[in-house]
Amino acid sequence: MHDLAAHLKELEEKLFDPSVRASREMLTTLLSRDFREIGSSGRLYTFDVIVPSLLAEQRTGTSRGEHFETQRLAEHIALVTYRAIYTDTDGSERRTLRSSIWRLEEDGHWRMLFHQGTVIG
Repeated sequence: MHDLAAHLKELEEKLFDPSVRASREMLTTLLSRDFREIGSSGRLYTFDVIVPSLLAEQRTGTSRGEHFETQRLAEHIALVTYRAIYTDTDGSERRTLRSSIWRLEEDGHWRMLFHQGTVIG
């Protein structure tokens, strides 16, 4: 389980990287075609909506995660939870609780199936 936890943490952290978020190839490596996200706005995003949105994103700050935990829900399904901190160029921070469900797909790659973030104070 430790190796899986480390692997999924690494994959989550790749999604913080602006160069990954700007690469359709990398996003399709990390996100399942069945991907769904519930944003902090309550809006539901699908794979076909989130990929173009990430490609067009103009982020100015940096993100990092902490307190990662992984729970295996089934043989090919895992839940990752953590806290994310987005720091803007002016030094202001936005903190969120994050949860992602990852699935080991038929091609042998773990891909994010579901994601949700909740803003915390």
